[in-house]
Amino acid sequence: MFKMFDEYIVNHDENRMYDEGDVALARRKYYSASNNNLFVLLQNRYEWMNKYIDDNDIGIEFGAGSGFSKEFIKVDNFRMTDYAEYDWLDEKQIDALNTPYKENSFDFIVSSNMIHHIPYPLRYLKEMSRILKPDGKLLIQDVNASVMLKFILRLMKHEGYSYNHDVFDEEDICTKKDDLWSGNNAIPNLLFDDIKKFNNKINFFKVLKTDFSEFLLFLNSGGVVSKTFFIPLPVSILKLIKQIDLILCSYCPRLFALQRRIVLLNIKSN
Repeated sequence: MFKMFDEYIVNHDENRMYDEGDVALARRKYYSASNNNLFVLLQNRYEWMNKYIDDNDIGIEFGAGSGFSKEFIKVDNFRMTDYAEYDWLDEKQIDALNTPYKENSFDFIVSSNMIHHIPYPLRYLKEMSRILKPDGKLLIQDVNASVMLKFILRLMKHEGYSYNHDVFDEEDICTKKDDLWSGNNAIPNLLFDDIKKFNNKINFFKVLKTDFSEFLLFLNSGGVVSKTFFIPLPVSILKLIKQIDLILCSYCPRLFALQRRIVLLNIKSN
């Protein structure tokens, strides 16, 4: 890996996207105007999770942000939470590193593009294992620090990345601790690029699935929360682009894939 790609730190005032962090505005825009591009992107990020969810499962999402997940995850016992006061949340001011829930509370947990914002990834994984039932699943959709993502981050100055952290050290702060919108886009790669290392370090989760997604679909979505320019397209074209992305991300994820999917099985004993 080239040294210049090991770390890139950026401040919020340098961001070339707009409406950074305004999740309420993002939600209003999504539900007040038709945006096929963003709909297909979100559909791609959430609907795959249904394969790992049974109808009677009890689930929860941490870091729900604008609260789009319930549009795609169709089970009755599913709650959205965040460390915030948004009206659409089922439960508010929930710290994902120190939750109020009892052990063995949930069959599944949704984590969509929030792990790269977590200052202590190992503490997060331990807490998720604690509140998941044995054989419960942590369903992760997050960034992949490919060559193209690093280029885009440097171009848009939206978030940074740093490989100079030990994600398996509970004391290593991997983001800016007091800044919820601080993002280290290398965290998912540090956790999951080397599955053998992950299994050696983490004895309470087993990796069930890992693959990659999104390139062109991501670039022309207009942004989920922070916004940028996009070209509106019909759903039929977007589905074709999704298939092109699948090919690019399958054969050359280190170059193209901007997102990744991971399913972790909770293997703790009762």
